Amino acid sequence: MQYVAVNVSLQQFRDPRFKDSVREAIELTAMGTRFAIDDFGTGYSSLAYLQRFPLAKLNIDRSFVENLPTLRNDQTIVSTVVGLTQTLELDLELVAEGVETEAQRTLLTEMGCDHIQGWLVCKALPSDELARRFESRTLHLHSA
Repeated sequence: MQYVAVNVSLQQFRDPRFKDSVREAIELTAMGTRFAIDDFGTGYSSLAYLQRFPLAKLNIDRSFVENLPTLRNDQTIVSTVVGLTQTLELDLELVAEGVETEAQRTLLTEMGCDHIQGWLVCKALPSDELARRFESRTLHLHSA
């Protein structure tokens, strides 16, 4: 296993002891631990987090991907997030969540988002089935 995801809530961010947790996170980063912002663009995700935390990955929320081929506002938001990560030289892995169609994948690729997750790749699986498919190489992450 390459990594484990741990979600942090808004309440945890507001906790005065959270700074100590961030210091520990930076130490963990030095040991190879990577951090991501999930569902970016919704809820309490903030642009300030992009500079404040040692992030490796940013997940664009599925709500911006769902109607990407038809809604110009969603196209603008996703394009802006992609551009922001490139312009700020954040060196983040950018992942679009909830990709279900080839049209979504094509637009995301054209915008510069090279990583996707969603039903287009694979329907949700129990963890043991997912591991079995990876081991048997019957689940392919990238098309040839």
